[in-house]
Amino acid sequence: MPRPALEVADIFRAHGAAWRAAHAGHISLGQLKVMSAIEACRTAALGGHVERCERCAHTQIAYNSCRNRHCPKCQGAAARDWLAEREAELLPVPYFHVVFTLPAAIADLAWSNKAVIYDLLFKAAAETILTIAADPKHLGARIGLTAVLHTWGSALTHHPHVHMIVPGGGLSPDGTQWMACRPNFFLPVRVLSRLFRRLFLDGLSRAQAVGRLGFFGAQAHLAEPEAFSALLAALRRIEWVVYCKRPFSGPEAVLAYLARYTHRVAISNSRLLACNADGVRFRWKDYRAKERQRTKVMRLSVDEFIRRFLLHVLPDGFHRIRHYGLFGNGVRQANLARARALLAVAEKPLADAPAPDAPIAPSRCCPCCGGRMILIERFARGCAPRSAPSHPIRIDTS
Repeated sequence: MPRPALEVADIFRAHGAAWRAAHAGHISLGQLKVMSAIEACRTAALGGHVERCERCAHTQIAYNSCRNRHCPKCQGAAARDWLAEREAELLPVPYFHVVFTLPAAIADLAWSNKAVIYDLLFKAAAETILTIAADPKHLGARIGLTAVLHTWGSALTHHPHVHMIVPGGGLSPDGTQWMACRPNFFLPVRVLSRLFRRLFLDGLSRAQAVGRLGFFGAQAHLAEPEAFSALLAALRRIEWVVYCKRPFSGPEAVLAYLARYTHRVAISNSRLLACNADGVRFRWKDYRAKERQRTKVMRLSVDEFIRRFLLHVLPDGFHRIRHYGLFGNGVRQANLARARALLAVAEKPLADAPAPDAPIAPSRCCPCCGGRMILIERFARGCAPRSAPSHPIRIDTS
């Protein structure tokens, strides 16, 4: 794929140093690490390798990736590897897409309490859907789900929400039968919304009681018990948004969705249009507008663009993709095998490993003659290759 005309890395390299100097003391270590990784991604700073065509001797350089999960260029390969594992786990049943969204007041609180609020969002949403699905009044089954955290809206605003992919059915409590949901209907969203609100606010109250929440700036008054209680009371009176979309048309559609959502970052390079003295321009979707008028262009100052991008840096070690219920990491394979047996579906065979003496497939074809490119050299971080081509090409597979 050709390199986009403008990348987040270009903006960081041109303006990152000045931005860091202007905001010194107000940037987290995690945000600094993300900026540094993106700036160095696929440059000589990270080293790389040299390839030469065995037919026409065309030579080109490929620099290493930073592999940071917030880098727009590094998520494609990670998504492909992850999807290959998920493809073998799909069941031949309808899959539903459920979204749990936090109210604006909670999203504001999450700015300075990311680990606590995001973790609570995952747990409350998962417990909600597992509990309602297990209720005999609704489905009466043990289900599994995959949840993905997104913290942004299309305009890079802070909008924490969890996307879930859920099969339309589950195992009976005794595990002897597969219990399917009604056609085109999974679970009632109003019931999900009410339980989600209660579970989340109960968890938030416990977090505050044990001192796990911090309040700063305009939220400093919430450290007072009366103010925090008033906030909880107000949040209990509003409707919380839970959305359940129509089921996917088939396993291929599920995978296509997962490819778009699981490893997405706050903004892709393909949405960037320009960066100049007027600021950064990029495409965004206004979901309040009519379908044909949703795609718009937004202009932000460089300072504001970088600030919004870094809002979505996750805490170190925080898992943004999680599996629950039947798909829990310790029990997934056994539960999938049981579900396939009840659905009378054969397990997908694993791909055969290549023979030890099989020829190695070329990493890529020569752009000049289509011949096979052969690896001829690796070079370390900060070093220049000895076999540098006369016209070096930076390979970018983003």
